[in-house]
Amino acid sequence: MSIILDPAPPGSAVTETAEVIVLVKAGQAGFGPEARALDAQAGGAVSRAVRVPRCKGKAGECIDLLAPAGLKARRVVVLDLGEAAALTALEATRAGAALARHLEAEAETAAALVFEAPAGAALPGEEILARLLLGMRLRNYRFPMMAKSETAPDLRLTLAAADGPVLARSTALAEGVALARTLVNLPASHLNPDNFADHLTPLAEAGIGIEVLEKADLERLGMGAVLAVGMGSARAPRVIVLRYQGAEGKPLALVGKGMCFDAGGLCIKSGPQMFLMKGDMGGAAAVIGTMLALARQKAKVHVVGVLGVAENMLSGTSYKPGDVVTTMSGRTVEVFDTDCEGRMVLADILHYAATRFEPAAMVDLATLTYSVMRGLGHVFAGLFATHDELADGLLAAGEATGERFWRLPLDHAYDEGLRSPIADLRQHARDLEDGDCAFAAAFLRNFTEGRPWVHLDIAGKEIVDEDRLHARPGGAGFGVQLLEEWITSGAAARFAG
Repeated sequence: MSIILDPAPPGSAVTETAEVIVLVKAGQAGFGPEARALDAQAGGAVSRAVRVPRCKGKAGECIDLLAPAGLKARRVVVLDLGEAAALTALEATRAGAALARHLEAEAETAAALVFEAPAGAALPGEEILARLLLGMRLRNYRFPMMAKSETAPDLRLTLAAADGPVLARSTALAEGVALARTLVNLPASHLNPDNFADHLTPLAEAGIGIEVLEKADLERLGMGAVLAVGMGSARAPRVIVLRYQGAEGKPLALVGKGMCFDAGGLCIKSGPQMFLMKGDMGGAAAVIGTMLALARQKAKVHVVGVLGVAENMLSGTSYKPGDVVTTMSGRTVEVFDTDCEGRMVLADILHYAATRFEPAAMVDLATLTYSVMRGLGHVFAGLFATHDELADGLLAAGEATGERFWRLPLDHAYDEGLRSPIADLRQHARDLEDGDCAFAAAFLRNFTEGRPWVHLDIAGKEIVDEDRLHARPGGAGFGVQLLEEWITSGAAARFAG
C-alpha cells in the first residue's frame, strides 16, 4: 500500500461524500470545530465513543465507529495525537504510522482526513500534518519484489490542504527512505557493482550528479584497499560520487559503505551469518536516500556523497590475511581478517572525499562491526566523532527521528592495538573480541586527513527482522531520517560554510 493524496475540490467539504472519515483528537483538549460539528450531526456518538476505558488519550490510539447515525459515512476513525503541548514530531510520525496500520487492517482503501491543528500544540499545524503523512508513508512502504499475497492496494487520502514546503519535505523524506529500503531489500542477484549505478535513476531525475569510477580509475588513483577487497569477485569494485549543490561553499561529505554482498572473503562467514549480507550496503543506501530527500525538497545545501561499492567474495584472486595493502593515502595496511573489508573500503573513500572535495565535515555510515551490536543491542547504533559539536548535532537529530545513537570512545589509546611491524597500520587489533568497533573507528580516523568527522556504525540497523510501527520486516532505510533532520534543521549549517 502507498499513500496517494487527493486534494479536496475547492469549496467542498471533504466529508460530504467520503465513506470513511478520519478525525483527529488531541488528548484532553478533544476535537477541533469541524470535528465537533460532525459529532453533533452524529448525535454526540463520536465524543461518547472516545470515552471507552481503553482510550487513554495517547498518541496513536485509534477508535472506530461503524455507520454512525446522522452521517453518510459508513465508518469514522478517531486518531488521538495525545496532549497537544507535549506532541513531538516523532510522536506525530508514529501516530500517522498507527493510523495507516489501522486502516490497512480494516482493508480500507480510501479515507477523508479532517485535520485541524490542535490548540496549544507544541508544533505548527502544518508540521503535525506533514509528520502524520510521513508516518503513514513509512508504514505503508512495500518492496516491489514482494509476493502478491503480501502487497496491499494504495490508500487514497483526501484532505483539504495538500501543499506547502513542509508537506513537500515530508514527501521527499518518504521517497528517500523508500529508495534506501528498496536498495537494501534487493538481493545480490539484482544489485551488484556492475549494475549499482543503474538503480540511481531517481537521483539523476532529481538533479543529482552521478560519477562512476571504474576499476581503471581506481587503479589510476591508487585505491589499493578498495581494489583488494574486490579482488575475489568476478565483478570489479566501483566508487560512485554523488553531487547535489543547492548552495555555495564547502560541501558536507556523506560517505557510505556499499558492500553488495559480504561472504567474508577467505575468512568466510558461516551460512546463517551470510544470509542477510545483501544488506551490507546499508550505509551507501542511507547516503543515497538522504541525497534524494534533499534534492526533492530543493534544500539549500551543498552535499557530496561518496560510495564504495564492491563484493567481498572468495576465489583464487582474493586478498589474504597477512597481505600488505597500499591505500590511496599512501599508508600501508597489514590485513588481519578479510571479513574486515568495510574499514578497508572506507579507508580509501574517506581519504578520497577529504582530499578531492575538502569538505567542511564528513559523516560516514557503515554496517561495520558485530561488536557494536553486542555492546549496544538494538536500541542504539554507535557514534564516534572527532568533533563535539558535530557529534551533538547528530545525536540530537537521532533523538528527534527515533534513529538513536550512543557516543563511543575515539581515544588514541586504541592506536596501540593497530601497530604493525611491517606496515603503517594493522587492519584489526590482535584480539577479535576486544572492542572491535572502537579499534575500527581508530583505524578510520587515520584517513580523514584532519577533517571534522563522525563515524556511524549502523550494524544491525539496516534490516528489520520483525513487524514494527514504522516498518515491516526488511530494509529499514536507517540513517536517512537522521541525516536529513541534521542537515535541514540547520544543525549542520555551522559546518557548511
